[in-house]
Amino acid sequence: MERISWNQYFMAQSFLLSSRSTCTRLTVGATIVRDKRIIAGGYNGSIAGGEHCIDEGCYVIDHHCVRTIHAEMNAILQCAKFGVPTNGAEIYVTHFPCLQCCKAVIQAGIKAVYYAEDYKNHPYAIELFQKAGVHVEQVPFDQNSLDLAANEKADFVHSILKLLEENGVEGRELASLQNQAEKLFK
Repeated sequence: MERISWNQYFMAQSFLLSSRSTCTRLTVGATIVRDKRIIAGGYNGSIAGGEHCIDEGCYVIDHHCVRTIHAEMNAILQCAKFGVPTNGAEIYVTHFPCLQCCKAVIQAGIKAVYYAEDYKNHPYAIELFQKAGVHVEQVPFDQNSLDLAANEKADFVHSILKLLEENGVEGRELASLQNQAEKLFK
């Protein structure tokens, strides 16, 4: 059995956290790590006890949802609330941090940002990370890698598609099903 890398392990935690997100525009998760130990996690959502985007809709001003606190900020604030130092820590985020979260990460003394997906990567955020000496690295993450039965599921779906083809399903209908299967198992 082969173990996943630390980067994949912590990124998996961030994707798990993102499943708690209450914003309908983008689900984001963040995990703060120090010395290979998780010290905090956050996801984008409303203030504790506040109205959530999934219930009330996004509250958008200047193309930004102001109802939502970003995942990185929630994780940093969790550390502040419980007195957990972030200086020298690393953060794993499902998406590249916005400019405001970039500044918070730097101010919190976080030394490295690992992110899975590009998302409106702001040039000034990249510049600030460089000037502050924050290591930034993209860590591609395949969410299917967490599914231990992914290969069996893909084989099963492909066998069904082959059976459909052998039984006369063709053209756009079969192509559509094949396309959906490819998206599921890419």
